[in-house]
Amino acid sequence: CPIETVDYMPCEDPKRNSRLSRVMNFYRERHCPLPEETPLCLIPPPKGYRIPVTWPESLHKIWHSNMPHNKIAERKGHQGWMKEEGEFFIFPGGGTMFPDGAVQYIQNLGMHIPTSGGVLRTALDMGCGVASFGGYLLNEDILTISFAAKDSHKAQIQFALERGIPTFVAMLGTRRLPFPAYSFDLVHCSRCLIPFTAYNFTYFLEVDRLLRPGGYLVISGPPVQWSKQEKEWNDLQSVAQAMCYEVIAVEGNTAIWKKPSVDSCVSRQSNFGLAICSNADDPSKAWYFKLKNCVSKLSIQGEIAVGSIPNWPKRLISPPARVTFVKNGIDVFKADTELWARRVAYYKKSLHVKLGTASIRNVMDMNAFFGSFAAAIFSDPVWVMNVIPSNKPLTLDIIYDRGLVGVYHDWCEPFSTYPRTYDLIHVADIDTIRRSSGEPRCNLVDIMVEMDRILRPKGMVLVYDSPEVIEKVNRIVPALRWTATLHDIEPGSENNKKILVATKM
Repeated sequence: CPIETVDYMPCEDPKRNSRLSRVMNFYRERHCPLPEETPLCLIPPPKGYRIPVTWPESLHKIWHSNMPHNKIAERKGHQGWMKEEGEFFIFPGGGTMFPDGAVQYIQNLGMHIPTSGGVLRTALDMGCGVASFGGYLLNEDILTISFAAKDSHKAQIQFALERGIPTFVAMLGTRRLPFPAYSFDLVHCSRCLIPFTAYNFTYFLEVDRLLRPGGYLVISGPPVQWSKQEKEWNDLQSVAQAMCYEVIAVEGNTAIWKKPSVDSCVSRQSNFGLAICSNADDPSKAWYFKLKNCVSKLSIQGEIAVGSIPNWPKRLISPPARVTFVKNGIDVFKADTELWARRVAYYKKSLHVKLGTASIRNVMDMNAFFGSFAAAIFSDPVWVMNVIPSNKPLTLDIIYDRGLVGVYHDWCEPFSTYPRTYDLIHVADIDTIRRSSGEPRCNLVDIMVEMDRILRPKGMVLVYDSPEVIEKVNRIVPALRWTATLHDIEPGSENNKKILVATKM
């Protein structure tokens, strides 16, 4: 591809999207080109690109040459976001609402919510900037997935991913965010500027859909006790009260609420004018799903509430309540967990995949099912973006109940991330993620070109599939300029499968 495509994201193209409606920030959501409009070429790295600084040093500094965008450093350096220093961008750990650093900010939050001890595990940071909040929450074993739109703060998500922090590009606009219901133990907004009470409280109701019963909501910045936003602040307090959220603390411009653990607020919601979503609505459907102005409900609540669900790390291996929605779910869960533990051990010992070393930090599993691949490597210095393809059973809620993170995605479209953001991409049964009712919806070449776009130079790809599919993949590899080797599967397996291990040049 031409050098000007160095940071190209097909579904977040500002030139194309600028022609779309501004209502509810529709133009800032993902809008993908048609397949024939997507360039079939390899995205080049920027001039002077270097293998990224390894974790955990990357939390504090990255190579300037890998993303030479100075705009945020110039605009936000005084707030501790980042600054240029010689060959590096340095990240002091600050943010607009915590210029003294995320560590101190998290310590202050810990006076009101259980940030330690494994009670909280999954968090969502909305409008995250360079994601220092999520980066430093890792010290407490809280795994945060952070998002922000592609906007005037050029490359903020790109910086976060280069640092090794779980992030992706998204916008809370007209559609549900690509997560299942009751995913997050903690939802955080630090000057995210989301108008929670606009459109008849639609955005607050989306946050409520995502927040686990018994979970915590933290809003720092506008409109909390903010000058000239008294109405917005009063409205926010009113809807939180109508939803029976308990006020934990209001200190300065930071407010903390706790969501009730059980459904005991219907009458108060009704009196406030909030409708309950119909029984036909599945609150965990969230791929290109229009936002609803109603309160989402699940038949299971108390069993998956914060305080009822096992603490981390026990929840990683405990079959969650929602696995019972899958046929023979508990047995399948246990078998899948054991299977991927064996496979990952084989990957490391016999295939010499560098999991557990400093060279692999950002990992993606393109077809995650129950997240058992990620569970098998949780003790390694990695984080895993578990992707549930939109054409597969919606098992992402089980992944979150395990204390892992991920998103829904359709692999016949590009992923919402910058080029060169993953060190390892893993996919089992790659051919199935492009099919519906057995028929292909897109070309395998397009999927592999997209994998190349988001893979870092010297990054690795593992494909676990039938010999016929592996042969197809291997025929495409030379065009991508990867080097690849083929391997038998782990001993003792009865599957007729092969493994392709490839490295990007």
